[in-house]
Amino acid sequence: MGKIRAFTMPKWGIEMTEGTVAEWKFAEGDSFSRGELICLIETAKITNEVEAEYDATVRRIVVADGGEAEPVGALLAVFDDGSASDEEIDAFVANFKPAQGGVAEGREKKQQAKPKEAAIEGESDKPKAITIDTNRPISPEARRLAEAEGVDIADIEGSGRGGRITFQDVQQALRGPAGPSLKGTTVLPGEDGAFASPLARRIAAIHGIDLNGVSGTGARGRISKKDVLAKVPQDTGSAAPAPGAPFVPVANEPDIQPFDKIRKVVAKRLTAAKQDIPHFYLRISVNADALLAVRKTANMVLGTKASVNDFIVMASAKALARHRDVNVQLHGEEIHSFPHADISVAVASPKGLVTPIVRQADRMRIDQIASATRGLIDKAKEGRLGYEDMDGGTFTVSNLGMFGIDNFDAIINPPQGAILAVGAAERRLVEDERGEAVFATMIPMTLSVDHRAIDGAAGAQFLQTLKTLMEDPEQLFA
Repeated sequence: MGKIRAFTMPKWGIEMTEGTVAEWKFAEGDSFSRGELICLIETAKITNEVEAEYDATVRRIVVADGGEAEPVGALLAVFDDGSASDEEIDAFVANFKPAQGGVAEGREKKQQAKPKEAAIEGESDKPKAITIDTNRPISPEARRLAEAEGVDIADIEGSGRGGRITFQDVQQALRGPAGPSLKGTTVLPGEDGAFASPLARRIAAIHGIDLNGVSGTGARGRISKKDVLAKVPQDTGSAAPAPGAPFVPVANEPDIQPFDKIRKVVAKRLTAAKQDIPHFYLRISVNADALLAVRKTANMVLGTKASVNDFIVMASAKALARHRDVNVQLHGEEIHSFPHADISVAVASPKGLVTPIVRQADRMRIDQIASATRGLIDKAKEGRLGYEDMDGGTFTVSNLGMFGIDNFDAIINPPQGAILAVGAAERRLVEDERGEAVFATMIPMTLSVDHRAIDGAAGAQFLQTLKTLMEDPEQLFA
């Protein structure tokens, strides 16, 4: 028997409980070497690359690309040195048990408990065991399951090598064929022979389209909404109606887009944060004229292109280093206070809102912060953020000023204790030190604070230090 190895859902970080196989880089039967990329696994908001720790051959892929999320410890694939038989691989898969104490083990125990409960309710429903005598190739585990459940294997088409019946084939036979559940549709006059969805029929009726001349691209040639819309003249609804013509409404059906995996995680985390964290808000406005002048000089001297947001990250980091009671994470009933500021920067990516981290920003120069931020933004837009880019963070800066948003209240990113929401800079009439009315560039900021970990006075003192650093930006370089 060859050396068989289980490849299970890895665990990255304390909060990870499940992940999804985004893409396998090898197929069953392929061999790989140590250090080669095996697969991509999506967890929360990131996609991690998994590299091989040893040389092996892919013998069985248990969880296919893009399937449902699997708990940590769940079996994803089986590797070996290429010498194990198919029967040995089948037996290994059937007898696999998740590691003790893992998420997958807990789920398996729940699943095992359900049949026991059902048995108590009605033993008479249990299928009668049979004995199978056949010359057809069938794995030992598949035979045992078929005999225990009374499955006739005569009609089962084996999917294994050489038509061999596998454990999965018997499971599929137990589930039975997935027959269509057809319901009645509205039949319009003259279109009895058209196989179309109800929505497609309504749109066709509105626009006077003969469905008998439309080719369906849906399942079994069914005509769908998009097939009918393709026949609608492009200027429908845009041309000016004739004078005195009555208003005729057109189809206004929604384009339904279910949550993707990232959006599900974001919705779950933000809902929990808003429900569980007692937020309170502190607001302040900062005169940014001096900062803008220093930014221009610093970019010329250092040969960089630091943005205003980079300076806000820098000022926030230095203020946090002075106010460690705000630079915190909350874990259960413990407050973790950090000496250095790891600033999460909110970035809109193709996968949704992500918050990559600028590590120890309080120890960086402005050109280093600008370079680190630019690199993280590029990785986010390309979908290449790794776990190390997202794990941790002691504070978040969310800037919507570039979109013209005056001000807003941000939801805290747990387990952090606070988040800074930055609005759009605008010229306002203010009173200067001499009591004269002058125009100044003011930036509104709102600090969302977790009242369980941070008191109002601590948050206010932090904002005062942040305001001082931004209005006297020479201190940032001291």
